[in-house]
Amino acid sequence: MKLNRIAFTTLGCKVNLYDTEAMIELFEKEGYTLVNFDSEADIYVINTCTVTNLGDKKSRQMIRRAKSLNPDSIIVATGCYSQVAPDEVSKIEGINIVIGTKNRLEIVETVKKYQQEHKTDVLNTVSDIMKERTFEPLSITELKDRTRAYLKIQEGCNRFCTYCIIPFARGPVRSRKPEDVIEEVEKLAKNGFKEIVLTGIHILSYGFDLKNTNFIDIIKKVHNVEGIERIRFSSIEPLVITDEFIEEVSKLPKVCDHYHLSLQSGCNNTLARMKRQYTKEQYEEALIKLRKAFPNVAITTDMIVGFPGETEEDFIDSYNFAKKVKISKIHAFPYSPKKGTKAALFDNQILNDIKNKRNKEMIALSNSLNIEFLQSMLNKTMPVLFEREKENGIYEGHTTNYITVSVKSDKNIVNQILNVKLTEVIKEENMLGIIC
Repeated sequence: MKLNRIAFTTLGCKVNLYDTEAMIELFEKEGYTLVNFDSEADIYVINTCTVTNLGDKKSRQMIRRAKSLNPDSIIVATGCYSQVAPDEVSKIEGINIVIGTKNRLEIVETVKKYQQEHKTDVLNTVSDIMKERTFEPLSITELKDRTRAYLKIQEGCNRFCTYCIIPFARGPVRSRKPEDVIEEVEKLAKNGFKEIVLTGIHILSYGFDLKNTNFIDIIKKVHNVEGIERIRFSSIEPLVITDEFIEEVSKLPKVCDHYHLSLQSGCNNTLARMKRQYTKEQYEEALIKLRKAFPNVAITTDMIVGFPGETEEDFIDSYNFAKKVKISKIHAFPYSPKKGTKAALFDNQILNDIKNKRNKEMIALSNSLNIEFLQSMLNKTMPVLFEREKENGIYEGHTTNYITVSVKSDKNIVNQILNVKLTEVIKEENMLGIIC
């Protein structure tokens, strides 16, 4: 009997999702059959996350859950938690193979060899990611049941913010070769994808390790690919929003008017302790530039509340700043100490009750600001890329500034870009519209 049923689950970020899709493709090319993670499989691959202690906990839970589904299966843990704590992961009951954030191109051969040799001990292939200097060329040629394709162009981060473990999980900055990026974009365009999301661990570092290329250069190259109608990119930082950046992006109509502009806190005291490299004043300046250049632009962000040493005054300062600059949507999180980071050792750790209270307040502000932003879009006509049929005759998609829009249509309009008049705000992030 051929033991080739394989199941995957992914925790964490969009980069992890991309890595999972690439690994799935490697296994399918070798004849393995992909099954649902909740069903019985011969091999389970858990792509782990370690951004927070909760990510570690969930990763451990998924490993144990997989083994309970089939005690005879091979359990593979890969990703950030495996990279940062390989010895800890190796001790989890049921684990068979531990792979970090490199050597994933060889994952099929690693699993095959383990199967053939009927091993029972734990195989740990994790190596020192901090010595890595080349981009691991994981790639995707086919994506199923989607209209939006994520494309990983960069790996690693050199910033070492005091709360973040990711530089230790992903290593230093490595950029994907421009010709490899464009080759994959062209394949995705031929497969019918109209929208590309450029993603990476610290995407603005793209080209730092290459000669004569940078983030803007790769956007221009993707923009030239026929068939691609929209370009998005993952989180960027305010200091990149210069007059030169605005001037260059303004020439690229395929770039969507939605920016996930990293903030983390609206208090300069907290930003300094986080070792962020900007002030709230510089952030506001970036917002002003973007809104002047792109009238319908949506600015979304992440914010951490309850960072060590954050006083009530600091929190109010951060809250009031977000309210003042009218961020379109805030993804708010209570600070979670992460072993291995400087902030975990800081004095004045905030009590959970206080963190949770502040987080609820920030989420309530976000909901209010988002409704205000959606109301500002009422009666405007926007192009919408329709992604799925939500229910009979009701189709759902996104505007360029990433508003979720539902319309009624007698025809199947999935993967079409149509002009839609926005007529009603349903709730946060959602509007109704009429096809023009």
